[in-house]
Amino acid sequence: MPAELNSETIMCIACTHTIHRAQHHFGWNKDFPPALTAKPGETILFECMDSSGGQMGADATLETLVNLDFAKINPVSGPVYVEGAKPGDALKVTICKFHPIGHGWTANIPGFGLLADQFKDPALHVWKYDSVTMAPSAFGPGGRVPLKPFTGTIGVAPAEPGLHSVLPPRRVGGNLDIRDLTAGVTLYLPIETEGALFSVGDTHAAQGDGEVCGTAIESQMNVELTLDLVKGANLQTPRFTTTEPVTRHLDGAGYEVTTGIGPDLMTGAKEAVMRMIDLLAAEHGLNPVDAYMLCSVCGDLRISEIVDMPNWVVSFYFPRIVFA
Repeated sequence: MPAELNSETIMCIACTHTIHRAQHHFGWNKDFPPALTAKPGETILFECMDSSGGQMGADATLETLVNLDFAKINPVSGPVYVEGAKPGDALKVTICKFHPIGHGWTANIPGFGLLADQFKDPALHVWKYDSVTMAPSAFGPGGRVPLKPFTGTIGVAPAEPGLHSVLPPRRVGGNLDIRDLTAGVTLYLPIETEGALFSVGDTHAAQGDGEVCGTAIESQMNVELTLDLVKGANLQTPRFTTTEPVTRHLDGAGYEVTTGIGPDLMTGAKEAVMRMIDLLAAEHGLNPVDAYMLCSVCGDLRISEIVDMPNWVVSFYFPRIVFA
């Protein structure tokens, strides 16, 4: 089915259906009418919007960011009613292919992000990239970030009645922001309501583990997904399978690593990121907020140790390939 993206017509030969960009909703609700009814095993082309709901285009400015309408944040395309899906089953989602648009944005939004108490002013970086080759994209203040498209929000409707915010992740998926949900990955979602009512959106061109400033390279894309069922799976939370290394696009030149050590994991995470921001500012002359946004799109927060009481170790890995 055809879909409009970046003034070009994209044809998904394998797709049985298309969910068009206008077929989107905000939040999760088991009573939302389905945009489509699909059979298990069918492949669907989803026209997704970026997390701003199309407000932040290639010409976005700081004024655009300041005037962002948060009622339109994180739209998801769908929902899809899958025939035969029952509570207790799992929805098997095979991520087949992304069709990127060629531009995106990263922002520091006041009140949002790991270091919101330190970075209180809005900041914005607009990215441009080659949507065919997906070559590393230049970061204006310095560096080039390797890209790897994925979907940030992907899930099914929860069993509880009423409207539920799309912002927090849930046991049925939602705003997971797992950067490894890329093409070739198979995701399994617990089904809690008849038909599953699957939706997807919030596509990204790149993100680090942690998404520390609160945004990745937010970028509108179309995505091809195959939906199938695993009967009686009784999953408690989502799980997924990868079939290739997940950091190969970043590993080529090694990493700079900073740590946070102490009895509180959140404090340790903040300290590890703050120390990396200081390092990037000192070694590459970056403004701290630019370093913060750069960390969000390509650096990884990891729990290195959580058993040696009373202190735990959180590490922040920044790929040296960005400045190679």
